[in-house]
Amino acid sequence: MSSDTSSSLFPGKLFISTALEALETKTIMSGQLLQRYLQRAGMAGILIGIFYSVYYTTVAAFGAVQYESLSLHSVGKVVGALVFGWALVFIYYTKSELLTSNMMIVTVGAYYHRTRWWRAVRLLLFCYLGNVLGGLLVAVLFRFSSLISGPVLEEMDHAVEVKLAYVSEGIAGWGDLFVRAVFCNLMINLAMLLVYNGLIKDDLTKSLAMVMSVFVFAFAGFEHSVANTVLFMIIGLEQGIDVGLAAGNVGIALLGNYVGGGLLIGLYYAYVNDDSKFLRAQSTQ
Repeated sequence: MSSDTSSSLFPGKLFISTALEALETKTIMSGQLLQRYLQRAGMAGILIGIFYSVYYTTVAAFGAVQYESLSLHSVGKVVGALVFGWALVFIYYTKSELLTSNMMIVTVGAYYHRTRWWRAVRLLLFCYLGNVLGGLLVAVLFRFSSLISGPVLEEMDHAVEVKLAYVSEGIAGWGDLFVRAVFCNLMINLAMLLVYNGLIKDDLTKSLAMVMSVFVFAFAGFEHSVANTVLFMIIGLEQGIDVGLAAGNVGIALLGNYVGGGLLIGLYYAYVNDDSKFLRAQSTQ
């Protein structure tokens, strides 16, 4: 079988090899260079905190504008979601470590037996820890400023109320939250799939793919575990929060994010691009 035929039958081989190379680097860093790995993950948390706050600031700014008795609040959501989309671009090009995209990476590695389960879990746990520490730094700095106040605080507080209500509503709310989390990381890792598969050559198109994936989840109201964690810390330090409901939200969002990014993208594309059985069958003919 020619290489061209193999490429047409399994077009995601470059994506798989890129993901496995990334996994090797991340595994080494989360083990032998843990401090630097936490710093990279911390930067992702910082970027999420800053861009997420800008999202709510944008929504609040447009919401304050009245045009012929009509509020521009919905326009603010569109613009804010586009602005927030650049968070993933900044995370990617600063080589920071974000939990939700790493869910895809470790799952691809587990499928191809390039990592053990405990190493994959350790990588994800330390990544989340770094994301939380970076977000906490942003939340603490916000607490000693006036950046989160007035209409901006009202927008963020309303968002927290909606997110906590998913948990307090019981099973129906849990299911709603779970589905939103699945779609969220499905979109995030679809963007990373486009970035890793080698078909997009220029940085502008890669950036647009990442921006639009985040735009979809932010505008549609999907649930991102890290973004929620950072938001809860910001509001918690500003005026307090129900820690139990917040933890429940993050727990369900983490599970949904893994299904969306780890299974529906990582495992699915690892399987459909696995040519080992096909090549063995070809060799016996």
